[in-house]
Amino acid sequence: MKTAVVFYSMFGNTEYAAEKIAAQLDADLIRVEPEKAYPTRGLRKFLVGGKGAVSKATPALKPYQFEAEAYGRVVIGMPVWASSVTPPINTFVKDNLEALRGKKIAAFVSSKGGGPEKALEKLRLALGIDAFEAELSLIEPKGKPDAASEMRITAFCNALKEE
Repeated sequence: MKTAVVFYSMFGNTEYAAEKIAAQLDADLIRVEPEKAYPTRGLRKFLVGGKGAVSKATPALKPYQFEAEAYGRVVIGMPVWASSVTPPINTFVKDNLEALRGKKIAAFVSSKGGGPEKALEKLRLALGIDAFEAELSLIEPKGKPDAASEMRITAFCNALKEE
């Protein structure tokens, strides 16, 4: 089954995990990015990003290549912002919701430690599915790499390979 790993990453933690997952699953890697970048420092980072996440904002995205009919499985990756789905992933889901129906969907998040369960639940609800095929939560996999995170990424991928 052909797999796409669709992700948004601001500081590289989600990208780091997405690349590892795509390599282990022999999947296509698809990065989504907002047309207008989010602030990366100071109070504005939290105000703009957090507000957008909580309000379920759907910013315009830079062009990306995703042909849903080519994939049987889609793995969605994102950082956790205010225990919510990041706005670029909100846009991806909104733009592709019908095309994602009937696909196997897995998800992973990266965070500094807070809110991953809530963010995954909100993503699941936005997709209108009962459960993810597999889910994974990582704490700063690039910024604070450790053997446990690497083993959890491998276990996540192995669970998907068993399907």
